[in-house]
Amino acid sequence: MRGRTWLGAALVLGAQLRALWLAAAVEVHTAKEVVAVNGTNQRLKCTFSSSSPVSQQLSVSWNFQPEDLSAHEPVFYYLKEPYKPPSGRFKERVTWDGNIERNDVSIIIWNLQPSDNGTFTCQVTNWPDVYGTIGEVRLRVVQKVNFSEIHFLAVAIGSASVLMIIVVTAVIICRQRRRRARDKRLEVADTD
Repeated sequence: MRGRTWLGAALVLGAQLRALWLAAAVEVHTAKEVVAVNGTNQRLKCTFSSSSPVSQQLSVSWNFQPEDLSAHEPVFYYLKEPYKPPSGRFKERVTWDGNIERNDVSIIIWNLQPSDNGTFTCQVTNWPDVYGTIGEVRLRVVQKVNFSEIHFLAVAIGSASVLMIIVVTAVIICRQRRRRARDKRLEVADTD
């Protein structure tokens, strides 16, 4: 009797572990934060990996949580084909930009506005991988591009390069003038 109990327990545990392994196999990858300029378009990249091949039942849900933490809003849905939202703030402003065969489920948001500040979530289910991570992208819409450290560094290096060229040119001109002046003095001394 004990052997059967252990065997039964092992079979149940094995089935549960297999189910857990399959259920947690979808991983979603996104940029964690994106900054875009007001009035522009922005691609929100979302890719996924799955232990199962892409199935006909693959579905993708994009949702939006505004910064003021009001209710979630649907942004986009995909099941065999893309479905744009029939209403809401993203109606006529969102486009499918993914490629299922490349595990890419990205979208483009058009004509960004400050009210689009918030967190976008990307969720992928690929039967039998029905559970997994949910990707999040925090979008910040700004009025103009901030002067980043990279830009500052580029300007500093460019300015230093121009300054070095000016200094080297000034030194060469000064040396040539001194040489000419010395040559004239030697010429005058030779004629005397």
